This record gives sequence, structure tokens and C-alpha cells, in this order.
Amino acid sequence: MDSLLKHMVDMTGHRDHTMLDISVISAVQELAGASRARVLTLASVRGQLYVRSRAVISAGKPARMEENPDPASPGEPIGNFPALAACIARHESSADQMDAEGRHTLWLPIWLGDKADTCLEIVNPTPYTADTIHVIGGIVSVYRNFQNLLDYSERDSLTGLLNRKTFDDQLAKMLQASSTEQDSLTLPPGEPERRQHSEEEKQWLAVVDVDHFKHVNDKFGHLYGDEVLILIANLLTSSFRAQDRVFRFGGEEFVVLLRSSTLANAKKIIDRFRMNVEQHDFPQVGKVTVSVGFVAISAYEPPVVVLGRADQALYYAKSHGRNMACHYDELVSGGLLQTVESNDTAEFF
Repeated sequence: MDSLLKHMVDMTGHRDHTMLDISVISAVQELAGASRARVLTLASVRGQLYVRSRAVISAGKPARMEENPDPASPGEPIGNFPALAACIARHESSADQMDAEGRHTLWLPIWLGDKADTCLEIVNPTPYTADTIHVIGGIVSVYRNFQNLLDYSERDSLTGLLNRKTFDDQLAKMLQASSTEQDSLTLPPGEPERRQHSEEEKQWLAVVDVDHFKHVNDKFGHLYGDEVLILIANLLTSSFRAQDRVFRFGGEEFVVLLRSSTLANAKKIIDRFRMNVEQHDFPQVGKVTVSVGFVAISAYEPPVVVLGRADQALYYAKSHGRNMACHYDELVSGGLLQTVESNDTAEFF
């Protein structure tokens, strides 16, 4: 009982999804005596459901977050997990399966209304007792409720996207992670330089603005304007990858954090979204376009500078025809944009 209470206190003490995931799998692994426990992301991509592990703990090892080995892949098709696929299709609370080696796997989708985008997976060498399932069920209920509270505080009420406050937090974490990675790549004196994977793959920040949005509000009214924003948000979610993060920044402006992409891949993903908007028919309004400015995230620049450069690229796109995506560094190297000296005393609001 003391162990259970400790885990409950630990879970509800976090204000971060990552630490909440770590806490829940640590709790179920210890209390169920499981050989492995994972938090899985269930993501729908072009109408197909995929499964991707985002946190894992094994017996005798600490819990850790998992990075997707292929950033372009949304994960494994749910068809690779037939028992889980049937559970999701029937909106059931759990699925249990025994493999050829006698190991039992218990899947527990986290339902929020009629949608489940998270699932707990618990692997055990022996069948689960009724008491164990009862305890796990209680942990899952606390996890679901607290995850719902975190979602409510982190999301924009109109579009359902992550909000401005969450963007500030996640950009700061991304910059810190990039700084740590760069430090780890520093070579000792005298050691020959080696080509690093991170030299090709970077993190990116893109600012998206809806073209002529004031005209939409003035001509069709704010109700249709809101519908345009909701549909743009849906197109953002479907156009970008599962590991990217999409935010509503305010008004008709959105921000995307693209993780681990080359410049060519970032361009392709951003332009795919821009064309998806251009080709979409918006009810009553008709055709809508967006302009995008994007920049590589540097661990050595403060957030206000990174965001300011993406904004400069966006302004160039808006003032040179709209419905285009512009890369800040290419504009500068082409003499189309001048760099602005950063002010280290600027504060990020």
C-alpha cells in the first residue's frame, strides 16, 4: 500500500507529459512485477492507425523515453498487433494476449471520450491475477484523469492544438537538448574530425500565417473565420509527422517544431502542408492559402532570436506574393534579407 501511495503522489506531482509517462510505467512495472512496460502513441496517418513506443521500462532498468529510429516513420501499423487492433475497433478497455513463449501482454488504451491516442502495454511472464488487474486499473484511471488535466491546460480551446505557453516550454527544452547534444559532439584536442549524423539532421521552427485572414472575417464573419482556423489546424496535424509539434500561436498564426530533419526533408514537409491548404475547399469561403517562414534551431541562440528569424522569413513571404514557404538562411545567403543583430537583453514573452 505504501508503494502504491508513493507512486500516486509521484504521478500527480508532475506538470509535464514526459514525466507523467515515466511515472506511470514505473508504477505498473513495479506493482505488477512486469518484465516490461511501455507507453505507446496511437497516431492516425492518412486514415491508417500506427503504434509507436514513447516510453519504456524493463525489470532492473530505469524508465526512459524512446526516440523514433526513423523520424519519417509514424511507427508500426496497428495490424502488427491484432489483439490491440480489435480492442481499439470495439472501443474496449483492455486486451490480453499470450505469445508462443507463454508471455502475456496486456494492452490498456487510454480513452478520452471516443478517442484513444495513448495506450499502456504491460508484458508479464505469468497470467495477471485479479488483484493485479484491479491495482493497474486504478493507476490507469489516475493517469487518464491527470493526462486530461494536462491536455486541458496545454491546448488551445478553439483548434485543440498546443497553446502558446506550451510552445515556450517545448522550445526551451528543445534548445537545451540541442545544446547538450552539441556539447557531447565536441572532440578532444588532436582527435581527427568525424562527420556526425547531427550535421545533416537539425531541429526546425516554422511560423505559419493564414493569408488575407482579415478579409475572410470581414466578408464571411467570425464564425466562418473560426472554421477556417479549425480546418487549418486539422491540415497541420495531418500534414506533419507524429514526432513534430504543432501550436496555435495566436490569431491566425501557428508555429511548428520539426524534429530531426534535413533541410531538404523540412522543405518537403512544409511545402506539402502549404499545398494541402491551397488544394483544400473551405466551406463557403472557397480557397485559402498560407505563408510560412522557417529556420534551423540553434542551441547557441536565445528563443527570441530563433523566433524572430522565422518571423523575418514569414514577412518576406507575405510581402512577395504570399502562398510560399521561405527559409531564413537561404534568404540571407541570397542577399534577399539582412541579418539583424540580436539583443541579448531581450526577453521572450
